[in-house]
Amino acid sequence: MSAGTGAAGVPGPWGQAPAGPPAADPGVLEQALREVAPERYDAYERLLHALAEGRVWMLLWHGTPGSPDAQYGNMEISGHGYAPAVTSPEQLTASGWARAHEVISGREIAASLYRTRWGLWLNPHAPGGGVGVPWADLRRVAAGLDRLPAGPLKLSEPQVNAQQFFALLERQAGEVRAVRALRRAWVQPAVGEPYLAIGLDLYESSPPAVEAVRALMQRAIAVAPEGLAVSTVAMADEYDPVALWMRANARPFFDREAGRPQTGPYPPVPPPYPGQSMPGQPTPGWSYGAQQPAPGWGHHPQRQWPGYPGR
Repeated sequence: MSAGTGAAGVPGPWGQAPAGPPAADPGVLEQALREVAPERYDAYERLLHALAEGRVWMLLWHGTPGSPDAQYGNMEISGHGYAPAVTSPEQLTASGWARAHEVISGREIAASLYRTRWGLWLNPHAPGGGVGVPWADLRRVAAGLDRLPAGPLKLSEPQVNAQQFFALLERQAGEVRAVRALRRAWVQPAVGEPYLAIGLDLYESSPPAVEAVRALMQRAIAVAPEGLAVSTVAMADEYDPVALWMRANARPFFDREAGRPQTGPYPPVPPPYPGQSMPGQPTPGWSYGAQQPAPGWGHHPQRQWPGYPGR
């Protein structure tokens, strides 16, 4: 693990970035943070909601807020990168951070970090080491927590009796030229009901192609077993944990190019959650509770962060 810091002290003379909206009460986020514990997925979901509505104090290793050379601090835990942040001015003082900082909304920093597959570590100086939010959960914060399943996800081959549904999909996919291949997975979120995911590997994503695929899915869902929840996943989405699992583990049940030479494999990507392995069946893993910043987290050499989010 590595994280950058200077000598203990108070923030420098550049001052504090403009305050966020009045409703962004640091106390809400800090209360949620105190309730998080291993296997308490309900508490962790509340933390993500508080992060989405709140703001954090990002620790800058180089530069000042908005400057071209500004660079966040970083930490590495079990091979996963995190940018450290604190949750209030009081926590900033308690951390002893002596360099610049930037106040930014939770949604904005989530959108910036997850695209480079970096997580966010909240209050690493606190007793117990704080709480890490993996990049897959930052993606949920940025896109909408109600739109994406709560991780860590348990993923496997479907065992549902839905032969008519799959047969119709396979037969009619051959008539929709935009469809290259179809994959499937059984998804069990940490919070919420399990569902069947269909991975859509498309040649193009033009409006006519998307509409043709949507109509295909509607026709197939009409013959799906009663009560079976079905969702679609774009295989081209390099940040979707379900798509990443299907790339590594699920053979297509429809493949228009079966038998043709491969044009090349998907590029390797890191697993979305600590504790998961790719390829292979992932095991549930989480940042909080199991891995913590080591004592003296703020006194290790700083590793280059891949980019500063321009706005």
